[in-house]
Amino acid sequence: MSIDFATCTDGELAALTLAGRQTAFAEILNRHRKPIYRLVRGLVGDSEEAIDLTQDCFVAAYSHLGSYDGNRPMRAWLSRIAINKCRDWRRRRLVRRLFSGAEVWSEEEVRAVPDDGPSAFQTLAAKGELGRLTKAIDRLPSSLREVLLLRTVEGLSQAEAAAVLAVSGKAVETRLHRARTRLSEFLGDR
Repeated sequence: MSIDFATCTDGELAALTLAGRQTAFAEILNRHRKPIYRLVRGLVGDSEEAIDLTQDCFVAAYSHLGSYDGNRPMRAWLSRIAINKCRDWRRRRLVRRLFSGAEVWSEEEVRAVPDDGPSAFQTLAAKGELGRLTKAIDRLPSSLREVLLLRTVEGLSQAEAAAVLAVSGKAVETRLHRARTRLSEFLGDR
């Protein structure tokens, strides 16, 4: 019996994967890898590290698929795993910094997010502003950066972001306001 995985819900795909249909997990990966990668890249600021961390996220998701509640959004569940992987990565990076004396972030590591829509000329004109914004976002504490990226870049609802971060909806609202206020301060009046 052939199943069209593209028409299945995430919950159905999880159940099919747990039942031994490996191609069902490939559909989960295809649906969610780009937004999870964007989230991870936004949190760590390094495209190469983001690829590795995104892969780690999906490996962990596959290993713990039995704990996924099929009635809840898969993207929120994967985002939670991704944020935890990024937090672990930052902790390891800080420990390495303590032992090696190396800087955690260098200018070369902070890369601009590619812009798929505008022309090359528009992209070039906006690149400086995007780099400035990326640096300002990197200056935010992780609790504010995570909320900002989940809500504004990934488009999660307040309730979904609250579920991902295991905080109340009000905490998401407050953190988002603080993140935007701090960004305004970092960027000035521009």
